[in-house]
Amino acid sequence: MCRKVIGVWLLIAFLLGKSAVAQQHAYQVTFTDKNNTPYSLSSPLVYLSARALARRATQGIAVDSTDLPVNPAYVDSVLTLTGGILHETSRWLNMCMILLPDTDTLQILHLNGKPYIRNVKLVGIYGTDLHHRSSQITSTPTSTTGQKTTSSGLSYYGATWNQTQMVNGNFLHDNGYKGQGKLIAVLDAGFVNADTHPGFDSLWMAGRVLDEYDFTFANTNIFLQDVHGEEVLSTMAGYVPGSFVGTAPLASYALYVTEYNPDDQPLELDNLLCGAERADSLGADVITESLGYDLFANPPGAGQSFDSLDGKTTVGAMAANIATKKGMLFVATAGNDGLGYTLNGVDWGTHIVTPGDADSALTIGAVQDNGIIWDQSGYGPNADFVVKPDVVAQGAGTAIFDATGYNSGDGTSFSTPQIAGWAACLWQANPHASPYQIRQAIIKCASQYSAPGPQMGYGIPDFECTSYTLNVKDTPPPFTPSNWVIATPDPFYNEIKLSVSPNASQYVDFVLMDITGKKVVSLHTYMYKSYNTPFAIGTEDLPAGIYILRAVSATQQQVIKLEKQY
Repeated sequence: MCRKVIGVWLLIAFLLGKSAVAQQHAYQVTFTDKNNTPYSLSSPLVYLSARALARRATQGIAVDSTDLPVNPAYVDSVLTLTGGILHETSRWLNMCMILLPDTDTLQILHLNGKPYIRNVKLVGIYGTDLHHRSSQITSTPTSTTGQKTTSSGLSYYGATWNQTQMVNGNFLHDNGYKGQGKLIAVLDAGFVNADTHPGFDSLWMAGRVLDEYDFTFANTNIFLQDVHGEEVLSTMAGYVPGSFVGTAPLASYALYVTEYNPDDQPLELDNLLCGAERADSLGADVITESLGYDLFANPPGAGQSFDSLDGKTTVGAMAANIATKKGMLFVATAGNDGLGYTLNGVDWGTHIVTPGDADSALTIGAVQDNGIIWDQSGYGPNADFVVKPDVVAQGAGTAIFDATGYNSGDGTSFSTPQIAGWAACLWQANPHASPYQIRQAIIKCASQYSAPGPQMGYGIPDFECTSYTLNVKDTPPPFTPSNWVIATPDPFYNEIKLSVSPNASQYVDFVLMDITGKKVVSLHTYMYKSYNTPFAIGTEDLPAGIYILRAVSATQQQVIKLEKQY
């Protein structure tokens, strides 16, 4: 059943936003070791360029432990415990530097007693923002005073300031990334008022709506039913500086109706699939959809079981996974069933809807304007125990358009397109990134990355952090028919990450054995041809030593020798 937002009311007092930070305290956090780092001396190209290695070879300099990057798990833990901003890391001295506003300096005490921390030292108090942020991503000119140029704040964003600064999205806008050149496909229920609302004037005048189609009624008039799509679109494309600024106000858009309002039937998943295919043909970069389905009212007996919401079985999930394989980022709603859901006497409890259950979808939940979870936000994991939602954004009290002005509304319907717009801006800033890298950067920079939860997922993302994260290459080596499973890192520590590209969609058995042939880990799972989301096997309880990983499908086999170190 579709779980759209239904409640809309007047915009409330979150417009005040947060006051500017008066001072920043800089702390140097030194770590005790590099144990369990995912990096290894045998794979230096992961953290050193080929040019850097060539220079070392010329001078006879070997790679050693000081070249290994700081353990990212340690850094993640520091940021989670303190709420600080990562300023920099030093691999040579094995430390990171973080920034805390003067109002939150007591958060540094949360690091006391942590066994992986050697020392914490206050290294500066600054009256202005330390980050000359534009230089981190782009050569966009800064002012002659050396401070970053900015349009941030209530005076510029108006109604959307709270939801913008919550995810630090204004960092992307301040550096000139507002979605220019990116194409976002919006799959929704209808776009009534989207052609007449003055907040979309620049969108239509610039010709940035590139395609319109109603898959329900097979015509190009998308303005006849439902305002939901207009509200969704406004969170991205609305552009009235001083009153309302969306997340990707200068992107181009394709607007598709795939929903049938009177009731929900499986055909709507087919509509969604066709919408994704049309978006692919058009060359869209991002697909966002704020429609979710579980049970169907009609036809009788057509409802889905919860077991089918496993990330790969429903038509919606398959559409999302194939769209990702074709090179698009698929952003999906987590649904609004956080309080439980009953239809025709069937209690579905709390769950993620499809296509938000999809393995490769970037699935979005909702928080309130204070960052606390909105109780109706959909729960995870999916039926295959994959963390869903992936991240959350403001979905309660969200600033949206109404017929001619501004309003507010509740639902993951509105948190989802916000993240889609920010992702488009992030991709614009990092044009050589893959959808997987964009998605992973967003997840890794979320507030609960080290401890995901069933309703918050990995937490609230930080789009300044994502820009820095994308400087780290996270793409596995090329696959070949004989090397269709890639296991990293080697040596491994607490987990083995598997990237798998089989020659056919089929079940694969993964068996990890110790040197005596004893089976220590086994997994039987369905893998798609070519594309699969990388996943990890936990190995923290295994002793150090040599292990053999065997992967077997109906058509392929591969054996990989690995070493575990403490």
